[in-house]
Amino acid sequence: MRGPLVVKRAFSEPLLLLAAFGSILLATTTLVALTMYASSIADAGVRRTMETASFRQTAAAVSAPVTAETYPKLDRAVRARLAAAYPAAPQISTSFRSDSYAMPGQERRRTPELLRFGSYEGLDRHAKLVSGSWPAARDDVVEAAISLSAASATGFKPGQEFTIVSRLAPRPVKVRVSGVFQLDDPYGERWAGEQLLSRGVERREFTTYGPLMVSRDTFVSRFATSVNATWTAEPDLRALTPAQLRPLATAVAEVGGKLKEDGCTGCVVTTRLPEMLTQLDTASLVARSTMLIPVLQLLLLAAYALMLTARLLADHRRMEVALLRSRGAGTARLAALAGGEALLVALPCAVVAPFLGPPLLRLVTALPWIEWSGVRLTPSPDLGTFLVSVGVALASAVLLMLPALAGARRTYVEEQTARGRSGGRGLIERAGADVALLVVAALAIWQLQRYGAPVTATAGGGLGIDPLIISGPALALLTGGMLGLRLVPRVSRLAERLTSRRASLAPALGAWQVSRRPLKYAGPALLLTMAIAIGVVSMATASTWRASQLDQARHQAGADLRLSGPADGPELGTLGRGTAFAGLPGVTAVSPAFRGQVDVSGEDAVLLGLDAARLGQVFQLREDLSAQQVPELARALAAGPRAGGFELPGRPTSLGLRLTADAEVPLRLVLSDALGVWQDLPVGTVKAGESAVELDLRPLAGRTGKISYPLSLRGIIATPPQEGSASVTLTGLSADGRSLSPPPVSVKATAPSQAAAGFAPPAAQGPLPVVLTADLAASLKLAAGQVGKASVDRRVIDVRVAGIVERMPTALPGQRAMLADWGALQALELTSAQPPRPATEWWLAAAGGDASAARAALQRAPEWDVTAVDQRELAARLQDDPLASGLQGALMLGFAAALVFAALGFLVNAAVAARERMAEFAILRALGVSFRQVFGLLAIEQAFVVVLSLAAGTGLAVVIGVLVVPHIVLTGQASAVTPDVVLHIPWGATAAVLALVAVVLFAIVAGLARNLRSQGLDIREVQ
Repeated sequence: MRGPLVVKRAFSEPLLLLAAFGSILLATTTLVALTMYASSIADAGVRRTMETASFRQTAAAVSAPVTAETYPKLDRAVRARLAAAYPAAPQISTSFRSDSYAMPGQERRRTPELLRFGSYEGLDRHAKLVSGSWPAARDDVVEAAISLSAASATGFKPGQEFTIVSRLAPRPVKVRVSGVFQLDDPYGERWAGEQLLSRGVERREFTTYGPLMVSRDTFVSRFATSVNATWTAEPDLRALTPAQLRPLATAVAEVGGKLKEDGCTGCVVTTRLPEMLTQLDTASLVARSTMLIPVLQLLLLAAYALMLTARLLADHRRMEVALLRSRGAGTARLAALAGGEALLVALPCAVVAPFLGPPLLRLVTALPWIEWSGVRLTPSPDLGTFLVSVGVALASAVLLMLPALAGARRTYVEEQTARGRSGGRGLIERAGADVALLVVAALAIWQLQRYGAPVTATAGGGLGIDPLIISGPALALLTGGMLGLRLVPRVSRLAERLTSRRASLAPALGAWQVSRRPLKYAGPALLLTMAIAIGVVSMATASTWRASQLDQARHQAGADLRLSGPADGPELGTLGRGTAFAGLPGVTAVSPAFRGQVDVSGEDAVLLGLDAARLGQVFQLREDLSAQQVPELARALAAGPRAGGFELPGRPTSLGLRLTADAEVPLRLVLSDALGVWQDLPVGTVKAGESAVELDLRPLAGRTGKISYPLSLRGIIATPPQEGSASVTLTGLSADGRSLSPPPVSVKATAPSQAAAGFAPPAAQGPLPVVLTADLAASLKLAAGQVGKASVDRRVIDVRVAGIVERMPTALPGQRAMLADWGALQALELTSAQPPRPATEWWLAAAGGDASAARAALQRAPEWDVTAVDQRELAARLQDDPLASGLQGALMLGFAAALVFAALGFLVNAAVAARERMAEFAILRALGVSFRQVFGLLAIEQAFVVVLSLAAGTGLAVVIGVLVVPHIVLTGQASAVTPDVVLHIPWGATAAVLALVAVVLFAIVAGLARNLRSQGLDIREVQ
């Protein structure tokens, strides 16, 4: 063959050079794909977060007092500062609220109903006209539009005119109602600070209606008398990149200071955007740094596979290099030959890899869990991609030529002598480097467990990637594999002793061969061990991540569907909400709940009240978070105090009470419905002597709600006079005019405390059973089953610890919590003469855990004013976060590459080993050994490598999984996961992968054996 010497030399070893080319191409392509993937995932995560961010998260509001004279200048300054803070000018709207005006005809009342005016720039973009037209600026009359809810409350209609007077200035204003509008989303975040606009009426000390919405010019000219103006900036951040996060956060945070420099000392800036952007920047950095873990693992594996191939190549050329030296070739000449050969293999890979990376990424995004997230990665090669590719290729070329340079100084005689020596221990083992690496790896993993992420604070106060933490898992892989090499000689000698006692030739010869030259098999064993460990760790991490997202969703939701909102409303009253929620499609169980922040013996804690009878149906607690299961906790909670009651027959809508009192006393009646919702109904002030009171129960259901019957009367609560005492007795009761016979109820209240009396004796008494979080139990010094005293909102009560949980569902990370039975809590409140706790939440169970039908029904009823947390929707949202789910794609890409590296390295090593032993096999054949026995010999030798590697790799993966995986599974905001991550190894899938790898490797051995048989193994031909 003609051509340069380096080319002819390369083609003299086609198998090894082809293996080197494959290793370098695989390494460069996979690493280029991983770097492109990490960058693309960060961009996709930021883009997705910005696309799904709510109005409350991204908007910035500037408020300041203005007058008609100061507004124009201040408006220009605020708009200029807000526009300068963002990459693209945001949409800025201005809103105002006027002072209060007395309703028409009520000017002379002492406490008149009130009316307010307002203006909201761009209101027509967020509302639709029901009738009439939007207001215009006029000189003779103020045109105003009114919301549908306010129009219903006031009776105002389009075209109606009236004159009103301000409560602060006797200046009449002539108003004409131009139209009625309906907000598109009256309970959305945009109107969180506009309760009057969304509801139409506020009932506090004064009842206020409105606001009557006028044009901006009309408001400024007629109503801007030291009123508050608000500028709201809505930026379009969908094109934001990770590099822009920190600068934008800084710019928005500085708006308030710059406005004060402009002279607006009264300007107040309210925004959550800087905090959100800073957190997102941290999450993006953590996501990229975490994806470096599989990159470094793959780099390590690729480097070792390439060095293994390079060592084989150098071993084959030892005598050739020695002969060249004996004929005058110097070290520089030999280095040039080795370097040229390495570049001949590596440079084509550097050019091709950037173009192979995008198709490889498309395969990754086709994985179901990546595809479900909606992430579509379409990266294209750029300068950075080519730099990575060239860097990896050049590093591979250096690794390929190092063994050749190491043997370039030996003479021909020295090479002949070296070929005959083969110790049982390698240089690394003899030097104790594996033990030193173990110390470094242990330090890195300890830091990872301590900091919880591969990102730590830098000297400049910012955040940076800690190289030691990032390299920890890769170092652990290498260290574990190298320590495993110490087993090769020992296991091979044991196998030799066992097989030497058997009559079979192949096992004895195979075990003897491995025992005689363990280092020949140590290299492939280490490569396979690391590849298997990477694969199993990758599968365990992906499986653990998916299980953790479901755990987080269950913990945050607490139930299949959790509803929160006001306990009472115009559409659904206190006793109407539960009926409506229980009737939602697919709902199988429903429990009212109370959630509130309380003081428990000096500790801030969340008090959660749920119906113990339905706890097993609605309450979701991961099994490992408590020593008792949910049914056990439910039974223990149900054993607490119970309040008696008098059940009302039928479906009454009104109650009649006959009372006798010895002094004037305010009274409240406590009742409950069939769902367990308690409500205190004001009876009014009962005068001394006999009184008769009629109570209408229909308002308790709301306009569209229905009461869950039967109703039960629980007790009465009396408020004593300022001094002395008062007694009151219920002497008669009727429902819808029908006389009833309740048990005698009498209560005496003595100042200053209220008093209560029940309609029946308590069904059960004793301490209140509670479930505590572990930290709260520790602070109270109580263990499970113990009875003690606890101060709950400054009232000392006896509690019995029914159970202890590590984390309470729905509680925030690190938040102490107490769970009690709903009925027991209400009985405790009645005993203490306190009003019953409201149902601030409703916990629902759905058939099959699917609450989508119920969620759809809730969306069609926005007037119910509820916020829903759907467990499945929450889990889907958590799993769809690119920053959180991106690690899975990187792991799968590294997993596939690791298996290919393992198969390629095993193939090359087995083929070279078989070729080197052609003479040995031919001699065996000449001595009468059958080909089946030769194949058995070869199979035993390689089976030793395969079985040892699969077992060691799996064991190493389990150790690394326990130490590392729970600490690299984080939330999309780069914070620790609640509840704690539990390692989940998919043993079924792992066994399938191990079996597949074993089949592939033994197929390679079978193929090599068949190739040997086809060559005939004639001793004369071999010689």
